Amino acid sequence: MHHAARANRRRFLRQTAASLGALGFPVIIPASALGKDGRPAPSNRTTLGLIGCGGRGTDVVKNFLNDPRVQVIAVCDVERESDRYNKGIIKKAGTLGREPMRRLVDKTYDGAGCSTHEDFRELLQRADVDAVQIATPDHWHALQAVAAARAGKHIYCEKPLSLTIAEGRFMSDEAGKAGIVWQTGSQQRSDVHFRMACELVRNGRVGKLKQIRVGLASDNRDNNGHAAQTSPAPAPEGLNYDLWLGPAPDAPFCPARLHSNWRWFYDYSGGNITDFGAHHLDIVQWALGQDESGPVEFSNLQATWPEPGSLYTTPPAFSFEYRYADGTLVRVANQMDFGSGIAFEGELGSITCVRGGLKIEPVELRKPLKEGDLRLYESKDHFRNFVDAIQDGVKTAAPIEYAHRSITIAHLANIALRLGRKSLRWDPAAERVIGDEEADAMRSRPMRGPWRLA
Repeated sequence: MHHAARANRRRFLRQTAASLGALGFPVIIPASALGKDGRPAPSNRTTLGLIGCGGRGTDVVKNFLNDPRVQVIAVCDVERESDRYNKGIIKKAGTLGREPMRRLVDKTYDGAGCSTHEDFRELLQRADVDAVQIATPDHWHALQAVAAARAGKHIYCEKPLSLTIAEGRFMSDEAGKAGIVWQTGSQQRSDVHFRMACELVRNGRVGKLKQIRVGLASDNRDNNGHAAQTSPAPAPEGLNYDLWLGPAPDAPFCPARLHSNWRWFYDYSGGNITDFGAHHLDIVQWALGQDESGPVEFSNLQATWPEPGSLYTTPPAFSFEYRYADGTLVRVANQMDFGSGIAFEGELGSITCVRGGLKIEPVELRKPLKEGDLRLYESKDHFRNFVDAIQDGVKTAAPIEYAHRSITIAHLANIALRLGRKSLRWDPAAERVIGDEEADAMRSRPMRGPWRLA
């Protein structure tokens, strides 16, 4: 935090205490507010607002609640409180939504007084919020991130970065103009196994690459026990469903549409191609040194679509290939023999990386890197890295431009599959589809009024 901002916050605390005292209210300032409990004083903390209080938002914010340099002061969600999130799949205690999140925050800080908001625009108007965590469905990321950047807030935004290629380009440009710190929730960039795999590939340990195989095998089409409830129904009390839809096309409420299952609707996300593709395709980009570029051609595209009558509109099974300008071939499918992860297969051996492990064959390739070998950026904690960047000016592990380029690959695959294309050519410099106007037009989508990105 800048020195001027710290001084302003100290002045604000003094003025607030004086005003309350003059009005006859007892002024009780907790020790944590003065920095006497081992935590930094408020003037030295990064204040955080949370936009999206579902399962992922709750998981992520706990990392910031455990960081003494951060103070969560505001939370926002279109749902007040619900027990419908992630039942039976992702184990959660109690309920989720803005009120449970407020209780969690207040309990963490011994009742410090976290504010709640239904509309993210209210939260962004708060001058005392330094940064925001965005953990909403994909169709909301662009509008919320752009508004936050223009309000001068630093941003931790969950993956997939965007709903469309055009949105991602706009988001990256706006974040750059605002000069804010950005961290994408692509936490594999802070995982030692994925970094080691990329370093070994970049240093030629497997020799010339023959192919890279990517498995995206984490597709669960009923994350909350409500996938069968597809009939239109009244929206539950406490849910602002119109605001949940936001820029997405108008659609009747039904339980199967929300609470993690939204990712199987093309109106809100891109299925598992964008969900886990945002992670593993990003690691491929890192390993090839293509963080600000991308492939040039897609081919051999195949998909199995949901049964007729299903609400879901993204393929549960798929495969496709893409090539970079130097000829490097990447094969992607929902099923691979190693599950969900990446296999780098070269003339001298292979490196297979999955969450929690690294397999290197033959054993001779496992030697440590030598002095003078290329080393990649090291972050040991994705969440602390974000705060380090705000407070100490270090680089973030997952900048927005990198995330935009990675998710563009997933978006292009979805476009080609939806159009039934056998191949697609892409210009990563101009960011345009070559020779296919219909596919190129799908780089963007209309937004439901009154929402617009401009």
